[in-house]
Order: sequence, then structure tokens, then C-alpha cells
Amino acid sequence: MEILPRKIISASVSGTIFAIILGLVIPNPFGDENISSFQSYLISSITIIPIYMLYSFPAILIYGVVTSIISDKVGKFVSVKVQKKKAELVVSVVLHMVFGLVLFWFSLGASILFFIVDRIFRIRNNKYKWMEAIKSLAIPLITWLICMGFFWLNDKFFNYYENSLL
Repeated sequence: MEILPRKIISASVSGTIFAIILGLVIPNPFGDENISSFQSYLISSITIIPIYMLYSFPAILIYGVVTSIISDKVGKFVSVKVQKKKAELVVSVVLHMVFGLVLFWFSLGASILFFIVDRIFRIRNNKYKWMEAIKSLAIPLITWLICMGFFWLNDKFFNYYENSLL
């Protein structure tokens, strides 16, 4: 099945981008501290990204890949039945959005992002191999490690959170 490696690569890229966007848009999901400066916004954003990745990436990787394959297969089936190439795109977009409505805005955004990234990889028309799919899993891992490293450095050398609570 040559579609699965591309879907895994798409999940790795879109899952990472989704967590970063979510961290930048909602840097303080709990509302427990005041974000009054660019520095506090940046630190809050970078430190929440690993938490967003921890919860969203497994869902995007498992649920997103499976539902994306289903969406593409159903879209292809419908386009063959109605004999219109554009029907595949329309049906696939609609099904991605329907499957993305599980948690409404959050998952809908993730599913649209997954669809866009997957279409870009599909347009490139490369034959993605399993080794590339496995290597692509390093993208979220490295992003997670960089954010956690930043959090550790901030805690170790700047003690931003301790100083902001005083």
C-alpha cells in the first residue's frame, strides 16, 4: 500500500505544524497567568507546544491517517462513478471536514491542515517509501525536544516562572 507512507509523512508534518500554530494562537489555555509582554507570550507559547503535541499528534497520526485514507478512497470511488475528476477533490474535502468535526474547532483545523499537507505531497507525485515515513516521525520528536530544551534552559538559567510569580 503506497498511500500509507505518504499519509504518515503528512501526519508528521501537519501534526507538528498544528501544535505550533495552536501554541502561538492559544499560548495560555488555562488562563492562570498574565501574558503582558512579548517575552511572556513567547515563553508560554514555546512551553505549551510539547503539551499540545503530546495530545494531538497521536490522534492525528492514528485517527487522521485512517480517516484520510477512507476519505481519499471514497472520493476516488465517487469520481469514478460520476466520471468527474473534480468530484474526488470535493468528496475528499467534505469527508476530511466531517471526520474533523469530532472535537469541532480543534480537530477541524487539524483535519483541514492534514488535507492541505497531504495534497501538497500528492501533487509532488513522489513515491514515498516506508523508510521516509519512519524518518518523518523525527519531525515531531525533534520539535518536541527543542521546545522541552528551551523550557529547561529557561527554567535553569532565567527562572522566568519563579520571577513572574513574585
